[in-house]
Amino acid sequence: MPDHSETPLPGHATVSYGPKTALLVVDVQNDFADPGGSLSVRGGQEVVRAVNDEIRAAQAAGALVVYTQDWHPPETPHFAAQGGPWPVHCVGGTWGAALHPDLIVAGPSIHKGTGGEDGYSGFTMRHPIDGDVRGTGLAELLFEYEIIDVVIVGLATDYCVRETAFDALRLGFGVTVLRRAVAAVDVAPGDGDRALADVAAAGATVL
Repeated sequence: MPDHSETPLPGHATVSYGPKTALLVVDVQNDFADPGGSLSVRGGQEVVRAVNDEIRAAQAAGALVVYTQDWHPPETPHFAAQGGPWPVHCVGGTWGAALHPDLIVAGPSIHKGTGGEDGYSGFTMRHPIDGDVRGTGLAELLFEYEIIDVVIVGLATDYCVRETAFDALRLGFGVTVLRRAVAAVDVAPGDGDRALADVAAAGATVL
């Protein structure tokens, strides 16, 4: 086991933060977390409160906190108007793309989907037309800080949280996803639960 100081969260002894752990706060943005957002996730506002608890715990233990944000151009094959699956959301520089105003901001933010890619994972982006995959810079940031483990929270469980967890596992990080601090789109009922089962089967810890 890595030799680093860890501080258990009060009431959650199985979760710990330390200098070699990063808290990844995935897409807690107005378009997802606010009821008025164009792709609002049910329970998003409650997730903001739960995520803030984790941010405070991470800060107290000296852990790195990193945020991801969808940051799409106004037109992209990711959007329904251009043939994609989603309504327009998180257009860079707009209210919808901004982090929720109640969210504690305590670290850098990684923008994804900036070139019209899907932007599901915090680590990689795939263009929906040509399939080109490129990194977001998150992996390099975590390697720079010599991070070993990541704790993932945010929105939405069945898309960006899921894909971020899969990429983190692929890159060799220990991965924990906190059920209490995520919420799902659930296009089909149960998608969120299935996503958590998938990441657990792939080797992540789901608490």
